[in-house]
Amino acid sequence: MRWTSALLTGALVITSCTGSDTPPAPKTREINAIPTSTTVPMFTTAQPGDTLAPPAIPLEPLDYEIEWTELGGNVDEGRLTVPLDYANPQGETIELYVTRHRADPDGRIGSLLVNNGGPGSPASTMGLNATSWFLPAITERFDVVGWDPRGTGVSGGAVDCIDDAEYDEFFATGDITPDDSSEKADLVRLAEEFAMRCEERVGRALQYIGTNNSARDMDAIRQALGEGQVSYFGFSYGSELGAVWATLFPTTVRAAVFDGAADPNADSTESTLQQWIGFENALNTFLAECSATASCAFHNGGDAESAFDALFVQLDKSPLPGPGGRADINLGVAVTGVVRAMYSDRFWPELERSLNNAQSGDGAGLLALQDGYYQRGADGTYSNLLESFQAISCADDPERLTVEEADQQAEVLIGAAPRLFPYSTGSYTCSFFPAAIDPRVDVTGVGAGPIVVVGTTGDPSTPLDSSRRMAAALEDGRLVVVEANQHTGYRVNSCIEDTIHSYLIQLEAPDTETVCG
Repeated sequence: MRWTSALLTGALVITSCTGSDTPPAPKTREINAIPTSTTVPMFTTAQPGDTLAPPAIPLEPLDYEIEWTELGGNVDEGRLTVPLDYANPQGETIELYVTRHRADPDGRIGSLLVNNGGPGSPASTMGLNATSWFLPAITERFDVVGWDPRGTGVSGGAVDCIDDAEYDEFFATGDITPDDSSEKADLVRLAEEFAMRCEERVGRALQYIGTNNSARDMDAIRQALGEGQVSYFGFSYGSELGAVWATLFPTTVRAAVFDGAADPNADSTESTLQQWIGFENALNTFLAECSATASCAFHNGGDAESAFDALFVQLDKSPLPGPGGRADINLGVAVTGVVRAMYSDRFWPELERSLNNAQSGDGAGLLALQDGYYQRGADGTYSNLLESFQAISCADDPERLTVEEADQQAEVLIGAAPRLFPYSTGSYTCSFFPAAIDPRVDVTGVGAGPIVVVGTTGDPSTPLDSSRRMAAALEDGRLVVVEANQHTGYRVNSCIEDTIHSYLIQLEAPDTETVCG
């Protein structure tokens, strides 16, 4: 999924999270497991002409091997040792945690590498729970191979910058509409301290966890599997990872599906703009449906729009008390909760109730939506997904804006989403991170053959226009449009399922643009 980060910066920051909300339980694209986003992206990709593509392969041949341990139910786990820095393949190494759901030996085609988005989501869950993510047409014919990308989950370089007790301070309680220089300084201080903590705790690995190196890790996995070519299925940010892999290692691509794809070569401002517009449009659709439906819990006499605007103004002035000793529920919490619900209309009934209760002084529902977005457990613990997201995004981004430049960028964007993001400061996180030494390469997919790109009509995180731009950036991108109000399209209907299955299994690529209603 393309994930959205939260307010280290006062501005929502979205990037790529895996985000369909189709597969059942174990999704990492939603908040609990699905590719999700709740803040708006400042994720920047290298622009044409900015940098030369780094070497795709190690300078010296390496022997890659995975020692598998059977877990039962046709599932294995293993570890793969790879270079921290592929430009120095004999130097420091890290381990990747890899999982595999084995296919039926009689019908096996090969391996299908998978990623559920982020950046920052541990995709090992997709191998462990392949039958929840994919239909039998895939799991019976392919070994489904997931892994925790470097910097995530339990793989090497995992980013863990702050303690669970500090999450609310860093990501939930900041005033995203600072009224004075002191409140603004608090936001900047949090961003600077977060970057410092990451550098102290993660160390040298922080500069080597970007998408280019994750794509090189994919080729190392392929070699360890003993296959000349592999197939790939990536959701949300997983589409961007796949696009970088297909660009660096085109001859190793048997087939690739990019579901919920972002514009791979947009700069930071344009990427954020696309997402802000996507979330604003989704919110306006939600409110219009609520106004037109008397049974909607937030109906407000047929004017849900005005009620929403008034609620946000009130939350900015007077936050609601948090339940059970939690921090106050302020505008930042509300925005994160709303964005979380925009990933799929499946969450809209919950959002209706939460907004209605907030009108009456009870913000617990909005807080619960935010907690889902941040993957907060019932015991108050958090995964490291958000921290990984921030760090990987900065490793990919060649820009290091000053605070002033970030604020100027925000001013350009605010008008794109006047309802959801009427005010915002800049995104300061990457301003204080170490310089990017390996910014993400320009995506072309030259020589990779036909690649299927899936976009949904109501996707807020990776709007359909962004998916179109992904298909256009690839040498042979084939766009499939799915009519749905959610992030990612696989398993929305039989049309998209059959289209993807036919392509992955029989290599029958659809026409340049196909619509699945």
